[in-house]
Amino acid sequence: MPLTDLSLDACRDYRPPLPVPANFDAFWSRTLDEARTQASGEPVFAEVRTGLTQVRTYDVTVPGFAGQPVRGWLRMPAGAAQPLGCVVEFLGYGRGRGLAHENLLWASAGYAHLLMDTRGQGWSAAGGATADPDGGASGVVPGFLTRGIESPGTYYYRRLFTDAVRCVDAVRAHPGIDPDRIVVTGVSQGGGIALAVAGLVPGLAGVMPDVPFLCNVRRGAEIAGRPPYTEIAEYLKLHRDRTEQVFSTLAHFDAALFATRATAPALFSIAMMDDICPPSTCFTAYNGYAGPKDVRVYPFNGHEGGAEYQQREQLAWVASLFTGLSSGQAGRS
Repeated sequence: MPLTDLSLDACRDYRPPLPVPANFDAFWSRTLDEARTQASGEPVFAEVRTGLTQVRTYDVTVPGFAGQPVRGWLRMPAGAAQPLGCVVEFLGYGRGRGLAHENLLWASAGYAHLLMDTRGQGWSAAGGATADPDGGASGVVPGFLTRGIESPGTYYYRRLFTDAVRCVDAVRAHPGIDPDRIVVTGVSQGGGIALAVAGLVPGLAGVMPDVPFLCNVRRGAEIAGRPPYTEIAEYLKLHRDRTEQVFSTLAHFDAALFATRATAPALFSIAMMDDICPPSTCFTAYNGYAGPKDVRVYPFNGHEGGAEYQQREQLAWVASLFTGLSSGQAGRS
């Protein structure tokens, strides 16, 4: 894939104005307050047998948006001293949580690892186990990016971002996890969710967004050559009179806007030949990020980004981050 977006130098200086809804903070404060109030019961962590001897795995159910159950896997190194630092991971578009014995990197490194399932998704890889009871409206383009896009209150990502915050709430309350050593991460959609959580949850130890989706969404819809951003363009090609309404809704969910409210240390990755999440959209979030930040740029990669090379960077970064953040020392604001 050749370069189809701005040059790296131009991306590093790219700071477009983002529309900020007048009710943005109030909308999210109300949404999260309602979710926490409506939650019925506590998170459930049920240990499952996987045949693995060095990793303990738990089938997780967390009360998410409107108290609706959100599934996941919690993996912890067997016999490790507790409380543990924890990596909370969110999944890419279409992916599900998969099977209990998969995704062992972070537990193998000595951390707790919560992998959140994505409501209604799981069709493209590693099937999911979480329904989306609030479903979509009629006339949406296949996929999730236009589901409920008629208003912020009904939009799909309101539910998904809330699920993610509630999963962080759940691990913070887990007796085997240090609430002051929690890092959120994800690739593509997962990176966008991680940025949203970083902007909504104070006191995180860190955030690692890889080739993040949902950043500078309007530009993504205008220039991306492949789905999912093209779902917005297809929707607006059909509904020619809804452009302003659609982007007014999307402004409440733009991960680059959440980045301007996030203060935890961040390690980004961005690929310069990415035609799914164009690099200028990712740099919008990176350049506007309010906390300490660093980035790894992969000049000749597409949406696969750094893959295992970025994982190597992340392992070193998290180890350095947690050094000195022994249990109880970080403190939440």
